[in-house]
Amino acid sequence: MKLAHWMYAGPAHIGTLRVASSFKNVHAIMHAPLGDDYFNVMRSMLERERNFTPATASIVDRHVLARGSRKRVVDNIIRKDKEEGPDLIILTPTCTSSILQEDLKNFVDRASIISDCNVIFADVDHYQVNEIQAADRTLEQVVQYYLDKSHRQENLDQFVTDAPSVNIIGILTLGFHNRHDCRELRRLLKDLDIRINQIIPEGGSVEDLKNLPKAWFNLIPYREVGLMTAMYLNKEFGMPYVSTTPMGAVDMAECIRQIKKYVDTLAAPILSSKRVDYESYIDGQTRFVSQAAWFSRSIDCQNFTGKETVVFGDATHAASITKILAREMGIRVSCTGTYCKHDAEWFKEQIKDFSDEIIITDDHAEVGDIIARVEPSAIFGTQMERHIGKRLEIPCGVISAPAHIQNFSLGYRPFLGYEGTNQIADPVYNSFALGMEDHLLEIFCGHDTKEIMTKSLSTDMSLIWDPGSQLELNRIPRFVRDEVKRNTEKFARRKGILNITVEVMHAAKEALST
Repeated sequence: MKLAHWMYAGPAHIGTLRVASSFKNVHAIMHAPLGDDYFNVMRSMLERERNFTPATASIVDRHVLARGSRKRVVDNIIRKDKEEGPDLIILTPTCTSSILQEDLKNFVDRASIISDCNVIFADVDHYQVNEIQAADRTLEQVVQYYLDKSHRQENLDQFVTDAPSVNIIGILTLGFHNRHDCRELRRLLKDLDIRINQIIPEGGSVEDLKNLPKAWFNLIPYREVGLMTAMYLNKEFGMPYVSTTPMGAVDMAECIRQIKKYVDTLAAPILSSKRVDYESYIDGQTRFVSQAAWFSRSIDCQNFTGKETVVFGDATHAASITKILAREMGIRVSCTGTYCKHDAEWFKEQIKDFSDEIIITDDHAEVGDIIARVEPSAIFGTQMERHIGKRLEIPCGVISAPAHIQNFSLGYRPFLGYEGTNQIADPVYNSFALGMEDHLLEIFCGHDTKEIMTKSLSTDMSLIWDPGSQLELNRIPRFVRDEVKRNTEKFARRKGILNITVEVMHAAKEALST
């Protein structure tokens, strides 16, 4: 649990609510004070959707503090059971109500005896985990609950389908481009002649979870949510899983080859004549559907050679974008990082050969200082990095959660699949190219006000520009003025100079040219 003005990942109960809201006919009840019940507004606003099961808040007020919460919690569970008739009710506290340290598991057990639906308590440590980890754990808990229930009732069918089939695990509400990615995965699997057994949790039914073991393998497009479920299914039912994110041409090919390995291993000899030629498919899609391979060889992309970038986001997207920039486009990644501290080892292993520097942090100020120090030509990060880029006048492409209204575009914008390679290439090109066109504002008398603003995010040394140096700086063309200002201030800090004069500017210029 952390108190901050900005968090890359929200509190744990948001992760639980995202999973519950993604399933059909599953109701979530928050044991929370007023102020923690903002999920419904956030969901309806960002997803632009009305047809979803809203979460209910079991309010913690002064009466609860005086008498205890058991009666109110149990009454709310029973009331929602009668009103909504859900398949499942999930009870979760919030970070605030967890301070009371009440035995909510006991409340759930009591309500389960009286209610007609299934009731579970979200088994999440709200002090130790964030939204992402809680969503991953909650999904695993729900899947395990229903598979154990089916096993006890002796109606668990573990016979796999006759034709190749797959479960897609980890598509959920408020995910970064998740719906568009899901459509692209559907198209990919259809081309590979693989039937989709289930997609969970988004749009899935908890009553159908007993059929998960019927699939040949599981596909985990994002490491953040779904990996724990896949590992559980692998351990209990021997189901293999593919966790290579199909993002970028190289990893797309690797993901398809891993799928081929499992299909070939499990396929019956009768299916051998019907198998898709995976290598021909990879070649055709890379050359004729994806334009990214052509773009990486074009003069437009070659103009970016030597330019520096900074990448930051969740582990899945930051690692994939870093590899795409460095490996497929030949763009230098000076620093890449993630706020998924719990997945730091995997992240470091993935990008160790593709970035000069690796940062693992959930402190946006630290990320901002690194960007100010590196002075990259472009940033690829979250909405926070976009704001940092605005302050520093460095273009930024948003490539990762946390989700923002801009990430729920009306058009088709997948990041996965071969169409995703095209969609990624566009913001990469635009982030660089549009940033090089600022000088047109100077030529055609655009909105440039000639006002110089301090863009350094560091506050350890305050520099003062005297009137003469300000006037000299304003005479410099705008498209290089910011770079001159940053180089001069960097020179002044290195020399311990607080007052910048025209002479200091000339000295900085001479030092840079030597």
